[in-house]
Amino acid sequence: MSEARNTGELPIYLDHHATTPCAPEVVDAMLPWLSGRCANASSVKHGPGKAAAKAVELARVQLAELLRCSPKALTFTSGATESLNLALRGTFGAYRDRGDHIVVAATEHRAVLDTAHALKAAGAKVSLAPVDGSGQLQPGVLDELVNDSTVLVCVMAANNEVGTIQPLAPVVAAAHAHDAFAVVDAVQAAGKIPLDLGASGVDLAAVSAHKMYGPQGVGALYVKQRPFVSLTPQLVGGGQERGLRAGTLNVAGIVGFGAAAALCRREMADVAARVTALRDRLQAELHAAFPRARLNGHLEARLPHNLSISIPGLDAGALLGTVGDRVAISSGSACSTTSLKPSHVLESMGMKPALAYATLRFGLGRDTTAEDVDRALTLLIPAINAHRVLAVSD
Repeated sequence: MSEARNTGELPIYLDHHATTPCAPEVVDAMLPWLSGRCANASSVKHGPGKAAAKAVELARVQLAELLRCSPKALTFTSGATESLNLALRGTFGAYRDRGDHIVVAATEHRAVLDTAHALKAAGAKVSLAPVDGSGQLQPGVLDELVNDSTVLVCVMAANNEVGTIQPLAPVVAAAHAHDAFAVVDAVQAAGKIPLDLGASGVDLAAVSAHKMYGPQGVGALYVKQRPFVSLTPQLVGGGQERGLRAGTLNVAGIVGFGAAAALCRREMADVAARVTALRDRLQAELHAAFPRARLNGHLEARLPHNLSISIPGLDAGALLGTVGDRVAISSGSACSTTSLKPSHVLESMGMKPALAYATLRFGLGRDTTAEDVDRALTLLIPAINAHRVLAVSD
């Protein structure tokens, strides 16, 4: 594990849901492909091209070992958003003759919800599956929503805001009972908790390098091979990635993705245990300072590095404007922080807007230290008190 420590000159980084720093080992693996080595992985008629292709295939194996699936099931993309678009649009397009209905969980990332909205404009019927107060799908809801016209069901493996882990077996069962496809957004889960895509029964799953200490701008889509899932390609013009995703491969990024996958495979259990302890310490100190603080998400089935907490009376947006240069945290999903609307995840869990606006999200990482947590608390507790704009008695 990296021995990097916060020197006090940079902000304390506790926003690992939004992106993770590229691990030094990953940077080292990428550097040769960013400078001295230059080749297109499709140019396999000469030595440099063969070397690039070999490096890509090694990364594919490394990622497959982390996800426990066949390397042939992995298609490299530019990131999770592209992977999810390919999964949803590609599946709906390829199996349009089967039906016109899709089901997505109400707490999905905007990459899924906005794609579903676009498919709706193109003629799809879209159902939002409700969740309970912990962010998990309500029991039996998929059995009620999925029908013989359903093409796909899309659910997160773990939520990016509240960290709730979703059991995948009921999702797969509900989808397959009607010959629909089970699509999983595994972006936040990959590299943080064990995944076994090969044994899970899911048909498609999206992952992203920059959520697991790899570079930004590279992702992958798992596409089950047996029985094979057909997809309508969304990018054409070169035939790369077995025709599923055209475009010159980002060799350096893919190599980094593979190195990050290997790193997570080695360290995942140890990092999870360590960051869970730090997360619990952070949670306990905030509860001690603010007894009415509310923990969001499932109490047990949640990501080890996640803490979503609502502090009644807090103006979370104003707080971030004050402390953001010293402590990097979020008031919700990083992809929606420019919106003035309450988090759709928290709303779907039944939270009232006032409390949603009082929510902070902490994401710890492999380099987070006890000192980082203590320094963050020293900065945050007085700042939170200063920004509690409502009359709240603890």
